[in-house]
Amino acid sequence: MNRRQFVGRIGNSSLMLLASGLPSMARAAVGDVGGEFLFVEAEQFAHHGGWELDQQSMQRMGSPYLLAHGLGIPVADATTEVRFPSAGRYRVWVRTRDWVAPWKAPGAPGRFQLLVDGKPLPETFGTKGADWHWHDGGIVRVGRKARLALHDLTGFEGRCEAVLFCKDPDFIPTNEIDKLTAFRRRLLGLPDRPDAGGAFDLIVSGGGLAGTCAAIAAARNGVRVALVQDRPVLGGNGSSEVRVWPEGHTNRSLYPHVGDIVNEILPPIQKKSGQVLNGVSADHYDDALKLRIVRAEPNITLLLNHRVVAVETEGDLIRAVVVQSTLTSRQTRLEGKLFSDCTGDATIGYLAGADHEYKVEQLMGSTNLFNVLDATNRDEVLACECKDKAALSMKCEAGDYDQPFPRCPWALDLTDKPFPGRKGVKTFGKEGLASFANMWYWESGFNKDQVNDIELIRDHNLRAMYGAWDVLKNVDGMYPRHRLGWAAFIAGKRESRRLMGDVVLDAKDFKEQRKYEDASFPCSWHVDLHSPKKEFKEGFEDMEFVADYTRGKEYQYGDEYWAPYRSLYSRNIRNLFMAGRCISVTKTGLGPVRVMKTCGMMGEVVGKAAAVCVRQGAYPRDVYTHHLKALQALLQRPGSARV
Repeated sequence: MNRRQFVGRIGNSSLMLLASGLPSMARAAVGDVGGEFLFVEAEQFAHHGGWELDQQSMQRMGSPYLLAHGLGIPVADATTEVRFPSAGRYRVWVRTRDWVAPWKAPGAPGRFQLLVDGKPLPETFGTKGADWHWHDGGIVRVGRKARLALHDLTGFEGRCEAVLFCKDPDFIPTNEIDKLTAFRRRLLGLPDRPDAGGAFDLIVSGGGLAGTCAAIAAARNGVRVALVQDRPVLGGNGSSEVRVWPEGHTNRSLYPHVGDIVNEILPPIQKKSGQVLNGVSADHYDDALKLRIVRAEPNITLLLNHRVVAVETEGDLIRAVVVQSTLTSRQTRLEGKLFSDCTGDATIGYLAGADHEYKVEQLMGSTNLFNVLDATNRDEVLACECKDKAALSMKCEAGDYDQPFPRCPWALDLTDKPFPGRKGVKTFGKEGLASFANMWYWESGFNKDQVNDIELIRDHNLRAMYGAWDVLKNVDGMYPRHRLGWAAFIAGKRESRRLMGDVVLDAKDFKEQRKYEDASFPCSWHVDLHSPKKEFKEGFEDMEFVADYTRGKEYQYGDEYWAPYRSLYSRNIRNLFMAGRCISVTKTGLGPVRVMKTCGMMGEVVGKAAAVCVRQGAYPRDVYTHHLKALQALLQRPGSARV
């Protein structure tokens, strides 16, 4: 039989699924191409071990993947048990990539093995190809059942999206996403149509502070809400996964209760002058508090680990969204009267055809925060969130505090370059570890697509972090008893698509204190725009990794500015609200509104406006034109008040 590319024939009615008795994480099938298959999604492994679920690039890949994010320490195996259509010889394919290949960097740090019943295949994965592809793992003989394991070799971001076993040794799976998606769904036994998920008054997509506050505010005012969040926690950039400390002043004079819900779901910590709270321990971000408050609301249906993948429209109205589980790939259709895009990337609005702005040049970048710990500090060791905490504790108990770090020839080469943390380098008045760890300015992607290239941007941030730590430890000989303690693998974004409303706010509105009759949420952050920091650009043009920010009188506008409600709904999709950094602002107008407490207050306003819409049978624009006083009355009420 000739080797051939999959062209879709397996998707017809002659594909028979042998699902009886199979574990939920895998499906076996026989098809008319003459082969027997077992398709295993990495995210559906029964136990993820130390591997992380990464959904950030689903819009490009069609599926999440598992990531071995061990900070240089190999992570525990991800494992699952599978059943094959029949015993015998199968060719094995693993969907993966060499994540440093886009920079032609040596070393393939993301190496891992696939173990079948405890035995590694001869092929090592994560060693080939700059793009996601099916890496041929050769032939393996199996019985009817087997135990699979993803075995990380490095702790440096190995990644696996799926494993495919095929009886036909000449079959080559496709890399074309549409065909691969159809192939994947057939072999997983997933239905052609999404499940019916019910109807709601308001569907909120995005569970950051904006979306969470919108859902709570709406629910407490009698609105039936579905809150869709593609991560296992709420809070977005203000969660334990990203750890950007929420900024912005709440409970200001015009509507002193706007901000009540923001303060309710955030830990009550007052930041001291000069104190750094970015990237600190997970406890400071209290994910459990947010979840507890949302789950206590009977009007909220919470869909964690679900991502919107399609939007159904009729004219200028959204009728439904299709969400996909990031764990099972199963899809569900949710019908709604009103929708709120709180995704940051304007995903709902973009798919619905809403007017938006986005230009991939001179953007504010994304950050992956990180911290370090001192192995001689018992409290820091006990609080460590690293993958090998038990081994680290035992090592330190024995008095062995040395923390070696491997050389990283594949990382950003900073051997002869200045960077924050290096001797003699001051960054924004700080030096040493104080300028290295927990810092917002490790940022990249200024001229990259923050929506579709986020994996590349995140990986560049990690190459900068690893490259800098390699130099500090192995070249400069500094910090021999320190180690990387935690690093975000989910990128903290600042800028991407912005949806256009009836008012498009510009920095000029803030600086001139332009008044709007529908003023509804306070802004207090300065006109904060980021760009590459000049001191660290040389040799890294178009690959910058440290940011600067705008400052001075020309970027100030006073203590606060009340922004209008009309920036919180779409001007051409009648039933679409938005809250968060995708609201209706210009590029300069984004600077003051994008911090998280401000975004959360936008959500509170949207939730209460949705309640007005439901009561009046109205759409978002109607709230301004016919029911503004009703909204203003709700804004005067405490965030805890219920209908």
